[in-house]
This record gives sequence, C-alpha cells and structure tokens, in this order.
Amino acid sequence: MEYLGGISVLARDTAKAIVSSRWEWDLLSYQMDLLGVQSFSIVLITSVFIGMVLALQTAYALQSFGAKLYVGEAVTLSMTRELAPVLISLMVGGRVGAGITAEIGSMNVTEQIDALRALGANPVRKLVVPRLLAVAFTLPLLVLIADALGVFGGYIISTFQLQISGRFYMAHVFRLLQFSDVFSGLGKTLFFALSITLIACYNGMKASGGADGVGRATTFTVVLSSIVILISDFFLTKLFLAF
Repeated sequence: MEYLGGISVLARDTAKAIVSSRWEWDLLSYQMDLLGVQSFSIVLITSVFIGMVLALQTAYALQSFGAKLYVGEAVTLSMTRELAPVLISLMVGGRVGAGITAEIGSMNVTEQIDALRALGANPVRKLVVPRLLAVAFTLPLLVLIADALGVFGGYIISTFQLQISGRFYMAHVFRLLQFSDVFSGLGKTLFFALSITLIACYNGMKASGGADGVGRATTFTVVLSSIVILISDFFLTKLFLAF
C-alpha cells in the first residue's frame, strides 16, 4: 500500500507540473528521440515477425475449415486490438523502463536530485514530466506503426507461402478494419505508457544503496511494469468490449 500511495503521489505531482508549468521542449524532444525514435528497430523486428507467425498459425488453424483465405482478417484484428499494444509495450517498456530507472536511480544515489532541490528546481518537472510526455506521445505512434508492419508481415506469408492473392488479402484487411479496433489498442497503449513511466521514475527516485540498489530497482521496474501491462490489459479489454 505504501508503494501504491507513493506512485499515486508522484502521478498527482506530475499532473500538477504538466498543467501548471511551461513544458521544456528541448528536454521533451530529446527524450522523445531517446525513448521513442530509438526504439523503432525493436518495433520493426517484433511486429513484422509477429504478423508472419500469426499468419502461419491462423492459416494452420483455419485450413481444416476451408477458411484459409480469411487470414488477413485474423491478423488485422489480432494486431490492432491485442498483440501490437501488449507486445510492443512489453518490448519497448522493458528498454524504456530500465533506462529511466537506471538514469534517475544513478542521479539519486549520487545526490544529484538533492542538488536540484537545493537549487530550487522541481525534480518532477525536470525529470519525470519530459519522460512521461515523451513515452505517452511516442508509444502510441510506435504501436500504430506496429499495426501496419504486422499486417505487412501477414501479407508476406499469405502471398509467398499460402498462395493467397495480395489484393484479396488487403481487401479483407480494409473491409474488416474499423476505427474502434485501432482506438481500443491506442487507449490501452496510452495507459501502458503512463504506467511504465511512473513506475520507472518512482523506482529510480527511491533507489538507494549504490550500484547494487540501482540494479535492483531497474530489475523491479521491468518485472512490475510487465505484470501491470498484462493484468491491466484484461480489464481494459473488458472495458472496451463493453462499449
């Protein structure tokens, strides 16, 4: 309960800092590049191969029903609603969360955060806000890209291995795809982004005990953020399906 209370206080302070103070665009753009743009290679590899594997598995399952032609619909729906938001958040979250905790944790154990307070600077505004906004802006964009790349991966398998017409595949993709499917995936992703960043920043600011303490905090961030993503995904899925 103490940990949950600490996260809640940090979330409140961060919201206040976002609303009441001027955004530091230089820090924000730097963090967007560091945390978002530099994660593109992970997204590219992960999403293309997810789409390819999904097409193979779906075709194998549908083949016995004579419905192999509907692979495109299965890949599209699975990627946009579930696989892209969850798996990309797990992959990027592991990289981003570990990096944030390690960086802020190192600053904390070397008393750099105390120095910021002594100089009258707000550590939440300087350290948490740019990272939170950067992840909140870039992770949904990465998931959108992952949606397209996953569908493309399914296209590759469908046309070159399953002998399904590429035009037929894409026609089924666009016939099935609805804004609500994409919106539900992006809604999940935004929640995941906020959760990952708050957990990472809080663990970094509470890290102690030198390099060992920073290492433990980093490991805890990766594990906890992954658990939060998987558990919250269930409840968010039920919420979006209700509307």
